[in-house]
Amino acid sequence: MKTEQPFCLQVAIVGGGAAGFFTAIRLKEIMGSHVRVTILESGERVLRKVEISGGGRCNCTNSFALVTDLQQVYPRGHRLMKRLMKGFSQKDAYEWFEQHGVKLTTQEDECVFPQTQDSHTIINMFLHEAQRLGIEIKTKQKITSLDTLKDFDCIVIAIGGNPREESIKWLQHEIVTPIPSLFTFTINDLQLHELMGTVAEHATAMLPGTKMRSEGPLLVTHWGMSGPCILRLSNYAARLLAEHNYQMSLSINWTSHTEAEMHNELLDITIRNTQKMVMTIKPFDITQRLWSYLVQKSLGNERCNCRWGELSKKELNRLTNNLINDTYQIAGRAPFKDEFVTCGGISLSAIDASTLESKSIPGLYFTGEILDIDGVTGGFNFQAAWTTANTVAEAISRKIQ
Repeated sequence: MKTEQPFCLQVAIVGGGAAGFFTAIRLKEIMGSHVRVTILESGERVLRKVEISGGGRCNCTNSFALVTDLQQVYPRGHRLMKRLMKGFSQKDAYEWFEQHGVKLTTQEDECVFPQTQDSHTIINMFLHEAQRLGIEIKTKQKITSLDTLKDFDCIVIAIGGNPREESIKWLQHEIVTPIPSLFTFTINDLQLHELMGTVAEHATAMLPGTKMRSEGPLLVTHWGMSGPCILRLSNYAARLLAEHNYQMSLSINWTSHTEAEMHNELLDITIRNTQKMVMTIKPFDITQRLWSYLVQKSLGNERCNCRWGELSKKELNRLTNNLINDTYQIAGRAPFKDEFVTCGGISLSAIDASTLESKSIPGLYFTGEILDIDGVTGGFNFQAAWTTANTVAEAISRKIQ
């Protein structure tokens, strides 16, 4: 008597990054022998972006403790993320990684990293689980047509973000024009460049005339400005900046204090330190290098060595203004490829919001950054990868129930 073999779903996952591996592993964990999973990666190595993320430490999620509205951290896709995170949240992700041997730690800024502070801890776990579960991994597999995948029952697109629209047209879906997000600003100011390495821990960056603003640490670089404050602003204003060819005015509040607070602080310093040099006493927690730069910018070379008691009302106002509304001209994105996130991708209107399955091509799913979902820096984009990947894995598993 012939024994009937159990049905085994054949699933191709295009993309060997974070979302692709998480989808593959979750599929096998849920379905076991009822699914055969093949990861198809175009490059020579898998998980390359995971390796370099977070400065090689991999900021794999966030506690969300400081998030009151998902739109704060997902400028695009927050409604869908709110829905999907009910099924797989940051807490679920934290527990999943720890259950798989990756001990995590939450920093003061609520960013979550492996305790080892090494992205290879997560990479090695993914590779180990893939091998243990029998997931097939094929590299150098550049897919440019869905027809080449017709032998599979389900296809999962997890190729990450790509700022070139023509490179994803083969997916045959409505595309929200992809553009870079999370990038640093080029500012052509040689005096500013001399402050390279200076950090303002509590800065606020704004685009004058808009509601776009961001707070957090700001890093001065040899090409302009970077750090979480700038990266978040670039994310919020990605489309606006692109429309202006990345050339807009930028306003910096170096301490995030109000104009009144700053003016009162400087007046108080003046009263208490009349005979002391302006250069030697700085307000709040501003660094000495930055203070010297702002004093010289406000008072000029001839007056920067004067005493506090010698400051005129006009000079005090100018110093106050440069501390809370220092203006620059953005000249472009950084002159090297530092973008780690793409704004845009497959339109969310083209997929089922519950399963992330294509509305027009049954059996085709999208997960991760290829979707028009992107978050600010701080582990939010990886969380989107885990959440969307788990959603797809559970949706596919229901096909054989």
